[in-house]
Amino acid sequence: MKDLLKKFFFSTRLMAILFLVFAVAMGFGTFIESKYSTETARIWIYNAWWFEAIMVFFVINFIGNIRRYRLLRWEKWPVLTLHLSWILIIVGAFVTRYISFEGMMPIREGETEKVFYSDKTYLTAYVDGEIDGQPRRKTLQEDLIITPEALKSNLPWNSDYNGQEFAVSYVDFIHGAKEGLIPDESGKEYLKIVEAGDGQRHEHFLESGQVASIHGVLFALNNNTDGAINISAEGNNYQIASPFDGSFMRMADQFQGQVTKDSIQEFQLRSLYNMAGMQFVIPEPIIRGSYDVIKVPKEEMNEGTMDALVVDISSNGESVQKKILGGKYSSEFSEKVTVGGLDFSLSYGSKMYDLPFGIKLNDFIAEKYPGTEQGYKSFMSKVTVENDRPYDYDIFMNNILDQGGYRFFQSGFDQDEKGTQLSVNHDQWGTWITYLGYFLLYAGLMGIMLFGNTRFKDLGTSLNKLKVKKAALTSVLLLFGLFGMQAQDVEKATAGNETEAQELQNEATAGSEPEQVPIEQAANLQEHAVGDGHEHNAMTPTQLQIDSLLKTTIVSEEHAEKFGKLVIQDDGGRMKPIHTFSSELLRKLSLKDKYKDMNADQVFLSMMLAPPAWYNAEFLAIDKKGKNDSLRRVIGVPEGQKYAKATDFFNSDGAYKLEPYLREATTTNIPNKFEQDFKDANARIGLLDQALSGRIVKIFPLLNDENNKWISALDFRGGQFPVTDSLYANFIKNSVPYYLMTLRKANETGDYSSADKLLEAFKQNQRNHGSEVLPSEQKINTEIIYNKLDIFNHLWKWYPVIGLLLFLALIFQIFKDRSIWRVSVYFLTGVILIFFLWHTAGLVLRWYISGHAPWTDAYESILYVSWATMGMGLLFARRSNMTLAAAAFVTGILLWIAHQNWVDPAIANLVPVLDSYWLMIHVAVIVASYGPLIVGAILGLVSLILIILTTKENKARMDINIKELTIINEVAITIGLVMLTIGNFLGGQWANESWGRYWGWDPKETWALISIMIYAFVIHTRLVPGLRGKWTFNFLSLIAIGSIMMTYFGVNYYLVGLHSYGQSGAAAITPDFIWYIALGALVLGGVSFWRYRVNYVQK
Repeated sequence: MKDLLKKFFFSTRLMAILFLVFAVAMGFGTFIESKYSTETARIWIYNAWWFEAIMVFFVINFIGNIRRYRLLRWEKWPVLTLHLSWILIIVGAFVTRYISFEGMMPIREGETEKVFYSDKTYLTAYVDGEIDGQPRRKTLQEDLIITPEALKSNLPWNSDYNGQEFAVSYVDFIHGAKEGLIPDESGKEYLKIVEAGDGQRHEHFLESGQVASIHGVLFALNNNTDGAINISAEGNNYQIASPFDGSFMRMADQFQGQVTKDSIQEFQLRSLYNMAGMQFVIPEPIIRGSYDVIKVPKEEMNEGTMDALVVDISSNGESVQKKILGGKYSSEFSEKVTVGGLDFSLSYGSKMYDLPFGIKLNDFIAEKYPGTEQGYKSFMSKVTVENDRPYDYDIFMNNILDQGGYRFFQSGFDQDEKGTQLSVNHDQWGTWITYLGYFLLYAGLMGIMLFGNTRFKDLGTSLNKLKVKKAALTSVLLLFGLFGMQAQDVEKATAGNETEAQELQNEATAGSEPEQVPIEQAANLQEHAVGDGHEHNAMTPTQLQIDSLLKTTIVSEEHAEKFGKLVIQDDGGRMKPIHTFSSELLRKLSLKDKYKDMNADQVFLSMMLAPPAWYNAEFLAIDKKGKNDSLRRVIGVPEGQKYAKATDFFNSDGAYKLEPYLREATTTNIPNKFEQDFKDANARIGLLDQALSGRIVKIFPLLNDENNKWISALDFRGGQFPVTDSLYANFIKNSVPYYLMTLRKANETGDYSSADKLLEAFKQNQRNHGSEVLPSEQKINTEIIYNKLDIFNHLWKWYPVIGLLLFLALIFQIFKDRSIWRVSVYFLTGVILIFFLWHTAGLVLRWYISGHAPWTDAYESILYVSWATMGMGLLFARRSNMTLAAAAFVTGILLWIAHQNWVDPAIANLVPVLDSYWLMIHVAVIVASYGPLIVGAILGLVSLILIILTTKENKARMDINIKELTIINEVAITIGLVMLTIGNFLGGQWANESWGRYWGWDPKETWALISIMIYAFVIHTRLVPGLRGKWTFNFLSLIAIGSIMMTYFGVNYYLVGLHSYGQSGAAAITPDFIWYIALGALVLGGVSFWRYRVNYVQK
């Protein structure tokens, strides 16, 4: 029995099953979290006993395999270290979950706190009574996870107090609850008071005859009380007597009045009162009802909304049901009830932890990006730690406070920016055990590639032996060629590489060069009524007339180039040259870089000179492939026409034709192709309207603005941003019209000197008043060069072409080893190397322009993944030029994906959590790991094709090539898995150093772990009986890439998680070709398996 148990628990079969079950369970967890909530996923998956049992089985299996594979030998230290690291990581996770605790500490400026709220929620029951004449209390408490869908708890509680039995049972859970009135004509009278004493809206119900304290201010209804704001009601007449002076404003007509203290005045309903340092409104007359816990409407729910737990308390034959209001970070509510002679006090919410010291918030500082109200660049809490030796400290993102075994992290802040929210973590042992596991993990992963007697080293040796064998076979081929043997005899004698090359050619040429699709949507979708030129009558100008008019607005390229260097501030607070904006504008509107004979800067100046003409210009892209004729029918343009006018989108009465179709398109999570085209067209209309109105031309710094906001002339004329300096106000108001008038004259005379001087005046004004945020001249010029080079848009077209040509050259070289093919291979390899250097230069330029590492959003990370893929191909080029050709082709496909319409290529500012040195480490490593894993998938694909085309005649030649590709594949996957694992757990350290939690089951990190499990399964199949073999490994390496695609694309666009800041563009639509690829992979797997059984499995 003992041997049987050891065989089971220490078996590689169990290990493989654990890898897959663990991955599948986590995959279900991410979808449960997206559909329901994180708490529901924790109840059903992550905190379930069976999920923890999987981890225990892992530990047992790891320990057993240490002895089974004799890993205690020195030459095996990397593998031993790797297995020990996983044991420590799992043990550390158990310590964190069951011993440590964490929570949240809100502090207002000037206040000191010595307690914090627990992250877990608890149901607490105090049972009071007397024992031997003395008052005694019994306490019952349990942390629970509860959602409308599930409950993780030990309820019901069955206990006793001094021999008297009682029970507390779960009845229901109300997600989103508050105290409110249930209308009841026989109920008591209540007055509803709405106030925002702490910056957030709160509702209170004041019972007639009672006194209540609301944020430190006493209110009384029909109960005259000294020191309180007394409100009295008799019928429909309301009066107020206040001990404070104040004021009010009637909402209906904006009438304002004063409140005099210690006097009786008429009270105004639906008026905003301001007194005693608070504002309040009484929105409706007194109502009758019963005061109870009610459900909050979905549209009113926010982060501060509480929940309610409904329980049943029974004792001594009596039963009472109670609704307990509370939830996470709440502890002030409790319900008292007497049942069967026992007094119960129940509460639901966070536990309060006491600190052995205090923390005082001296100041909270929120820094924003220029010109934005909500675009936070960073935030910081300046605190004083109050203990025996008080000291000051600054807490901000990635700069934590360690004190007395507690760690404090900058987590959030109050809406009025007068208070901070610090997350608190007490997990010293769990953190150190886990970090030790991380350290051993990194050491072991690096060790298996660089040191010791490991599989990775064995693969290198095997590959070298195969290279020698291939060289020997090639010599035989040449020898027989010298003797003039017939081609068929040569093929049988040499067992060379002809068939492999032919199969690779078939694989490479099976796909066609990808077609570029429209660039991403423009601004937020909204309805637009564009103004000029909406009449579709006989007076509508012809396109020939419009083109003639536009020709008169073309400015010289020299002046347009100078105009392009003028800096504007976009809606996200980024400072960029107009050339960047005009290039983005034209590509988004027309999907082209030029219009007629005008470049992007000339187009933008033409728009400023003649807005009505551009409303009637036929240049708005509808649908690049010309397939969505439903859109054309809606706007009334001929079928197949690729461009439309803005006026085509409006009826003669100005009604917007797309409005009925946008409601459905904008409310669906995943719009279909036609709905997406409606949204894209609407976005283009909105963006064009902003450009033609001049609203987007924010070139004027607002004087003395703390956020360094810049405005447009249209903003100024709207009165939203007053300018006290009359000279500067006149400059903002009149300079742009005067500049445009000067441009018109310059177009007639050809003399742009006056216009050039005005441009210089604009630039000098920006230097004088906006120097704090104005980019340097060098950075402006660099960005314009980057725009003009358009590196990545060119590379995606040429990478696959050169990759295919290299495939063909390699095939011809195998058949006829002539100098022309050898030279071609060297030449094409050199071209790919130049492309890679050009690719690298593009990333470096983007890094310099943006000021952060170029892998922070969807577009940049695809650029980086493609760079890593190409780099991996070049690394393996010494071993196999086929790998280089495949990598070049795949790199082109990845760059093509980067230019899909749902990926935004614009450079943007970072959210605070990404503005970290951890970004350089974690994201760089984990995203780069996708490169070798993608190469592995391509090599698996090629190997399966070679297996299919294997015959008895060419089996020897095919086998040696399949072995070579399989070895390179395993090397690539090993490298990718090492990088993926290190990158993922570096992310855990980033999270722990940023907000105090190294693992939170966010879908992104979870799917990265799923990918690790899947690729670990692939790597270990060689140890599992029944799964060994070249077909199994290559097929699994092909389909395993699906987990990477889900980790990268699926999580960002189909699931909900913390990594939404890494998204960009519109919701992704799953292209049809994805399903075809998946089906093709399965068919390829089935056919190749059949051929593998025929040719390689011994009967």
